[in-house]
Amino acid sequence: HYELTSERLLKSWNPKTRAEIENLLQNGMNKELRDRLCCRLTFGTAGLRSAMGAGFSYINDLTVIQSTQGLCRYLERCFVDVSQRGLVVGYDTRSQATSNCSSKRLAKLTATVLLSKGIPVYLFSKYVPTPFVPYAVQKLKAVAGIMITASHNRKEDNGYKVYWENGAQITSPHDKEILKYIEENSEPWNGSWNENLADTSPLKRDPLEEICKSYMEDLKKICYYRELNMKTTLKFVHTSFHGVGHDYVQSAFKAFGFNAPIPVPEQMHPDPNFSTVKCPNPEEGESVLELSLRLAEREGARVVVATDPDADRLAVAELQESGRWKVFTGNELAALFGWWMFACWRKNCAKETNVKNIYMLATTVSSKILKAIALKEGFQFEETLPGFKWIGNRVKELLDNGKDVLFAFEESIGFMCGTSVLDKDGVSAAVVVAEMASYLEKKNLTLTQQLVNIYEIYGYHISKTSYFICHDSTTLRRIFERLRNFSCPKEYPQFCGRYGVLHIRDSTTGYDNSQLNKKSVLPVSRSSQMITFTFQNGCVATLRTSGTEPKIKYYAEICGLPGQSDKTFLEEELKQLIEALIENFLQPSKNGLIWRFS
Repeated sequence: HYELTSERLLKSWNPKTRAEIENLLQNGMNKELRDRLCCRLTFGTAGLRSAMGAGFSYINDLTVIQSTQGLCRYLERCFVDVSQRGLVVGYDTRSQATSNCSSKRLAKLTATVLLSKGIPVYLFSKYVPTPFVPYAVQKLKAVAGIMITASHNRKEDNGYKVYWENGAQITSPHDKEILKYIEENSEPWNGSWNENLADTSPLKRDPLEEICKSYMEDLKKICYYRELNMKTTLKFVHTSFHGVGHDYVQSAFKAFGFNAPIPVPEQMHPDPNFSTVKCPNPEEGESVLELSLRLAEREGARVVVATDPDADRLAVAELQESGRWKVFTGNELAALFGWWMFACWRKNCAKETNVKNIYMLATTVSSKILKAIALKEGFQFEETLPGFKWIGNRVKELLDNGKDVLFAFEESIGFMCGTSVLDKDGVSAAVVVAEMASYLEKKNLTLTQQLVNIYEIYGYHISKTSYFICHDSTTLRRIFERLRNFSCPKEYPQFCGRYGVLHIRDSTTGYDNSQLNKKSVLPVSRSSQMITFTFQNGCVATLRTSGTEPKIKYYAEICGLPGQSDKTFLEEELKQLIEALIENFLQPSKNGLIWRFS
């Protein structure tokens, strides 16, 4: 089958990807050929994402053309005015010489497919942060947006992210329907390969200048202390991790009245090889922030902000009095953002404004700190499934119903401050952190000290998130099936070591024994594995497969009551529970799981 498939479509690949397939055929690499040719890309938590290279399960010029053809046909079915409103197309700075795949080229091919069918395209002339695409979709009233990016993934990967007309990432049923249309439109159309069209078509427009200007103006809506920002003595270092962020973060700081942050010279320009970091993910902490921390020490800067390669996520580090650096977790930053966004809203809102119409959101695997703040302050808090596609769509629903959303986050350092962008945005988050830090400095407080204040008021929320690497999908399925049939068929665990299990929610099957009808109130997501355990000691732990990488993740949190300051006890309790969780439920040795830092 794959031999026939490859023969039929070999002509459709560029010479480099064609040579890859021919080489595999000649060397009898049957398993790899099957993996590459006998299955298609599917939409995960961040759209289509895979390695660049030859094959239908990889990102390459052919699969991007096929995906765009399918999307094009689906949009024609959904929108009678697609030929008037058009689509937005953006891209990051990824590139791979061996497959002749660069994000820019894939974006041009994406535009070509649409232009060949008479559909207008807003194609950015330069690389942009991922959040600029959903922002532009709403601003330009386009029917959809496409961003070519693999965010913080390894250098070999790329991806294809789709936004709907509402400015949020697509969810079901759109993802399933688009995949059907891709299958039905797999043969490249006449004109789909004509890259020149992206340069010459009168239907192509460059939105870069307009969107940059508009975005920076809208950003000022969440700037509350511009005068203070202009006078602050604080210095900031910014690293863009060899990605798109440098120019845009510089502009954002200017919009807030700050002096420009000090860039890390080795990392400020795009480099698809991510030469100075082991992995281009700022979430990995101090080990990948080395250059920025050393620069900050030399420059006398106390705060470092790091945007990931497509600038949709943000890491923050602060120099402590001890001379050591604290790299904040996503959950800790969310506590600071939640406190800050609500405090700023309360200071500026009209007296008659009802706090009950104010919302904050988080994914279900993230800290419950926003819930604790909401309970005390009177605003609303909601949870969604993991992935900003769920947050973005829910935020749009709330806005359409007259509600105000101040902040939303996911623990993997994804933050949405305000609602100009219905997705995570590292550019806006970076400058909001800077304003927060300069405000606190005026009060003789650091970010770290304020975090302690927040936990003292709303209760300590001690959390730990990590992962194991597992390249075998059969093993991952087996781990979760064992939990669903633990001591006997269709029985979940009642204990994890010495820790009693109070409730179980299985988001893959829809089971939740904390509900009277045993059905989860969150949507069922059968495409990924996720089980949440609530223990009798109050700890909540979730095991989940990653939607973008070969990982099995665990998230655990224990929450103290407001005023309960025995942080050491909570930390030790959480540590022991995680050890039990790993030993009893994940069994890394038996399942061949690779520890995060091994």
